[in-house]
Amino acid sequence: MATVLSVSGSPSATSRTARLLRLLDERLRAQGHEVIPLDVRTLPAEALLHADFAHPAIVEATQLFERAEGVVIGTPVYKAAYSGALKALLDLLPQYALAGKTVLPLATGGTTAHVLAIDYALRPVLNSMGPAHITPGWFTLDKDITAGDDGTLTVAPASAEALAQVTDQFSLALGGRPALLAAAG
Repeated sequence: MATVLSVSGSPSATSRTARLLRLLDERLRAQGHEVIPLDVRTLPAEALLHADFAHPAIVEATQLFERAEGVVIGTPVYKAAYSGALKALLDLLPQYALAGKTVLPLATGGTTAHVLAIDYALRPVLNSMGPAHITPGWFTLDKDITAGDDGTLTVAPASAEALAQVTDQFSLALGGRPALLAAAG
């Protein structure tokens, strides 16, 4: 199956976005994909803010993008746009870092007023990086994502179903087997 890079653009260590991505990572692994998580917040801020293309962490992140056949990009929405941390990383990648790749854009936010952030803020930037295909994305309200004290994540049923659908479409575009997973459930 495919190698998938799962990128969380959240600057927060307790991010709902990152937790949601890790949940979707498990679904993709169950469908046979190798998934590599990347939390932008773990990259050195100095390297990101000073555009240090040669910093070993930035070189490594760039290599992860090169290696991946599919990329999941998840971000919280701030002021109707994707996170600045994600923007800083995307700016350091080569112009066509997504060339030939399948991309799944996801976003989380506090209000439905930000639901179009994927299509009007994130998708144009991703598209400019030359992907073969950007699958339909999904915006999840913060209130639909609950983290338990034990670290378990609960997603409201309607959102969970929509996320499963977009993840399965992404997997199918990569040559995955979502139908087998559904039949086994």
